Amino acid sequence: MKFFLDTANLEQIKEAQSLGILDGVTTNPSLMAKEGIKGQENILKHYADICEIVDGDVSAEVLSTTYEEMIKEGEELSKINPQICVKLPCTIDGIKAVKYFSSRGIKTNCTLVFSVGQALLAAKAGATYVSPFVGRLDDISTDGIGLVAQIVDVYNTYGYQTQVLAASIRHTQHIIQCLEVGADVATCPLKAILGLINHPLTDKGLETFIKDAAKMV
Repeated sequence: MKFFLDTANLEQIKEAQSLGILDGVTTNPSLMAKEGIKGQENILKHYADICEIVDGDVSAEVLSTTYEEMIKEGEELSKINPQICVKLPCTIDGIKAVKYFSSRGIKTNCTLVFSVGQALLAAKAGATYVSPFVGRLDDISTDGIGLVAQIVDVYNTYGYQTQVLAASIRHTQHIIQCLEVGADVATCPLKAILGLINHPLTDKGLETFIKDAAKMV
């Protein structure tokens, strides 16, 4: 399973990249705003800066809601770097835009997916990635991981090449659960990824080894 970092924070991206485990980055307007990025010129530059750090795909989300505006904005984003994956909402206009870009060899990420039906349409339109939102479904007492599993099963059954990119990951256990149901990608906060390495027995064992090594001096 690939790990994408869900952030617009350059320092966190550098930290994840230095670990050697980072496969890509996803962003959205909320994450950009959190970093104080304003204005189209600054947004485009920030995406370019991210692409300089990471080797894999970088999802850059359109801010438009109509087909024509999505195409115009997405084309501008795609020119930044071949790593850019145009991120589009799972709406009627968004699905049309996915088809437009996929037919031209431009990578897409269909986001804000909350049902198997939406995921099916995104795959048929040729999306590179589809992003079911795990945490937001859990927030309304719906099984987010269950949806990821359903989408994986449908794609495997019918041979769709679209990758299932589990989004809205809230904690480390979500990552493990996504791994177990076969998600292709999990996009996560850095804290959730780092949580994978924590185990009290590792800490206890290392402490013992250090103490024993001191006796050998």
